[in-house]
Amino acid sequence: MRSLDIISLVLVVIGAINWGLIGFFQFDLVASIFGNMSTFTRIIYALVGIAGLYAISFFGRDRERTTER
Repeated sequence: MRSLDIISLVLVVIGAINWGLIGFFQFDLVASIFGNMSTFTRIIYALVGIAGLYAISFFGRDRERTTER
């Protein structure tokens, strides 16, 4: 699950950067790279959305794992 967590966090960060650019500068980085609402752009948006939903599960996990001595 560790690799899935890392992939999810990378996609969430990409989405956050893209939304920051949209909010501050009205510049959609994903659309400018892959085209405005092309199939690949929609796939990227869908993957970022799924990663965001998966990242919600991080709140329910234990932050520290203690080992018994």
